Amino acid sequence: MKKPELLAPAGDFESLEAAVSYGADAIYLGGKAFSMRVSPQNFDSVELKKATLYAHDRGVRVYLTCNTLPRNDEIAAIPQFFEDAAQAGVDAFIISDIGLLELAKRYAPNVELHVSTQAGVVNFAAANAFCNLGAKRVVLARELSLKEITVLRENTPRSLEIEAFVHGAMCVSFSGRCLISTYLNSRDANRGNCSQPCRWNYALCEQTRPGEYFPVFEEDGGTHILNSRDLCMIQHIPELANAGISSFKIEGRAKSAYYVATVTNAYRIAIDLWFEQRDNYTFDPELLHEVEKVSHRDYCTGFYFGPIEKGQQYVGETYIRSWDIAAVVESYENGLISCIERNPFEIPGDFEVIEPGKLGRKVTVKAMFDENGKSISSARHPAMHVFLEMDEQLPPHAILRQIAN
Repeated sequence: MKKPELLAPAGDFESLEAAVSYGADAIYLGGKAFSMRVSPQNFDSVELKKATLYAHDRGVRVYLTCNTLPRNDEIAAIPQFFEDAAQAGVDAFIISDIGLLELAKRYAPNVELHVSTQAGVVNFAAANAFCNLGAKRVVLARELSLKEITVLRENTPRSLEIEAFVHGAMCVSFSGRCLISTYLNSRDANRGNCSQPCRWNYALCEQTRPGEYFPVFEEDGGTHILNSRDLCMIQHIPELANAGISSFKIEGRAKSAYYVATVTNAYRIAIDLWFEQRDNYTFDPELLHEVEKVSHRDYCTGFYFGPIEKGQQYVGETYIRSWDIAAVVESYENGLISCIERNPFEIPGDFEVIEPGKLGRKVTVKAMFDENGKSISSARHPAMHVFLEMDEQLPPHAILRQIAN
């Protein structure tokens, strides 16, 4: 069995660097147009080429999202979009619209075609149809169980790769094809502009009593009846691989570089351990603790084991956030660790460090200095450059984190 690919998100260049440094085999990102995430920074044509060169120099593949549903007046811009992306060197397009699939074949014939999860592939007939249209990969709908994925894998050619989400936010609507945001806030989720009304707190309003609202209580904070929990399958790497999934995808192009680094690192370790040990593999609970140290909602296993039980988070839309990033290591100079501050922190304090391929561990910061060599006890200016004295040397891209306030 081939080791599954680990596919990580990149909403900006900092997240791309984090994904590459912490073990992603491939990254997916969006351009300035036709992307299902309009809020992240994304990449223009110049930045896309830079990102692709950076990833390729480190053996990491790049997949470009083109997964919105463009209207008639946008089609004229598609050929140039595909040609620029092909020139930048991207390895694949992620596409949901069948018309764009045909245009990509015409204007970027050497770029792989991956069918987006929003195409709603839930059976082998659909997968085979897309394969016949030239798709190299299908990204399955998130509503499939492992049993259904196994049947789909058994009835499709091995040349067709299967990708599935294994971690991250879940959408209340089928495969993310949601109209609620358009109805309530005039922001089209199918064009990358979702306002996430599924996370809002709702109440009842009786027809003959306009303006009089009746709260619906699950807890004291009301109810968030559409608010899905987050997906987490890190405890089930063998089941995912044995079902025939070729690529394990982490959701999160709108998430921070710290999120990308931590989650990618944990799944990298889990996948590698399973692949090395196979029949003797035992899950390390510390890996679950790692992914609990990023901002997240309560976790569930999605639809992988059948209909979701406890799939909604009724008590509020607030994220669980027990740890914050403090600083990112740049280099080791003259016995001191050069860092860039990401959130205010003070010493002494309770700190952990994560490095690529290693679980988080406690560390002690003995002293801190500013750029002028002055001893300081706090770093409070955005992106402040500081130097830390510790008993050990840390590599570039290592992350110092602290318990959240």
